[in-house]
Amino acid sequence: MAASPSSFPLLAVDIGNTSTVLGLADASLTLTHTWRVRTNRDHLPDDLALQLRGLFALAGAESPRAAVLSSVAPPLGQNYALALRRHFRVEAFEVSAENLPDVTVELDQPGAVGADRLANLFGAERYLGGHEYAVVVDFGTSTNFDVIGRGRRFLGGVLATGAQLSADALFSRAAKLPRITLEAPRTAIGKNTTHALQSGLVFGYAEMVDGLLRRIRAELPGEAVAVATGGFSRTVEGICREIDHYDETLTVRGLLELWASRPDRT
Repeated sequence: MAASPSSFPLLAVDIGNTSTVLGLADASLTLTHTWRVRTNRDHLPDDLALQLRGLFALAGAESPRAAVLSSVAPPLGQNYALALRRHFRVEAFEVSAENLPDVTVELDQPGAVGADRLANLFGAERYLGGHEYAVVVDFGTSTNFDVIGRGRRFLGGVLATGAQLSADALFSRAAKLPRITLEAPRTAIGKNTTHALQSGLVFGYAEMVDGLLRRIRAELPGEAVAVATGGFSRTVEGICREIDHYDETLTVRGLLELWASRPDRT
């Protein structure tokens, strides 16, 4: 069923623990605007409405007529939904395993899967090609490895500490270590403290990602394509050898495609 023109612009909101990514799409589900803002759990619906209006005004964008959102940071998901209802007269579709009947979640507790990981499932479909499986490496506060099978099957995954979280933990426990920018140094062997820290935190993290991808692929009965998304993916691009594609907008685009896949969309 084709979506009504009255459903566009369509707003996708991906609420993470550290940052929130928003995207506005036209009737072809093409992203026309994207924003990344800091996640603030203290924001109330009116705060969020002001933020949204400001973003739309700065970009010269129309207000949304429909919305889809995923959240791993309660109660922000509910507050965004309230902001959209009160100030934009939009009823947002809130993603969960329970309201996606065409998705099979092969976990011990299917309802425990994060909404962002379900969005990644839809975003990764375009990369499957001739592969039976895909692995999405989502670099956020935690780094999630989402293992996806053809036919919208969520098979499971791996959760690891995010690179920035690892760095923050190290700096908080070792007062003499300087805070550094997480970027790749020229060589692995460090010639000073900053260089050595960057090597361990960036190259070491990339090796962890590559190693886990090799283990995941070895456990699957068919070939898997690996796709990276999230802020830190830019840092490891070209360093991780096991990642095939990099797509910063994968989760938000997945939300758009998830919304469009619903038989009852309006």
